[in-house]
Amino acid sequence: MPSDLLEQICLRGGVPRHVAIIMDGNGRWARARGRPREFGHRAGMEAVREVVEGSIQAGVEVLTLYAFSQENWHRPQREVRALMGLLQLYVRRERDELKEKGVEVHAIGELSRLGPRTRSALLSVVEHTCGGSALKLNLAISYGARAEIVRAARALAERVQRGTLVPAEIDEALFASELYTAADPDPDLLIRTSGELRISNFMLWQLAYTELHVSPVLWPDFTREHLFSAILDYQRRERRFGRVLAS
Repeated sequence: MPSDLLEQICLRGGVPRHVAIIMDGNGRWARARGRPREFGHRAGMEAVREVVEGSIQAGVEVLTLYAFSQENWHRPQREVRALMGLLQLYVRRERDELKEKGVEVHAIGELSRLGPRTRSALLSVVEHTCGGSALKLNLAISYGARAEIVRAARALAERVQRGTLVPAEIDEALFASELYTAADPDPDLLIRTSGELRISNFMLWQLAYTELHVSPVLWPDFTREHLFSAILDYQRRERRFGRVLAS
């Protein structure tokens, strides 16, 4: 089945350059099995592998995964420690294969809030995979879109204060250049798993004209087949960016 979907994607053309995913449902997946939330987070690691490999197959250029939000810091410390441990485990287990597959890893968010081991692990995989050309993988960790926007506004205000920027020169392009994703195209497709209908403080600026696809599937059960179905759904849509196309 995945190969059939992939063939349809190739025939249709117009693959989204940038796919962003809100990975949701680990806790519910674990609860349904009578296990702790940490069990669901661990199971979700396989889904990460699936979407990375599927994105490469489909020809996606940039994949951004919402791995840990700033709000997640308020979760029970046991769960936060487990999540940080799983992030370190993912880096150790996958870094060589990511490099072999041509995946270049980047980390976006307030990384200064991470513990030294987690931050060191992230930096190691970023350095190890530098130069990969098959897929750019952004891991959004300790990330919040409102904080990102405030950070960009503060950077521009500081330039104005130094006298190197005139307020009238600030436009959308200049503002976007101060965001974590300055080097990337805005997401063409946002996928949210588990059926929730919200964007949870994720890429608020970048998602202005992004196509949304909500999957009822809980994240640990999400496969490349589900990714391909979402891409096909995207390909069937007419993107107008607020304009009316001539008839």
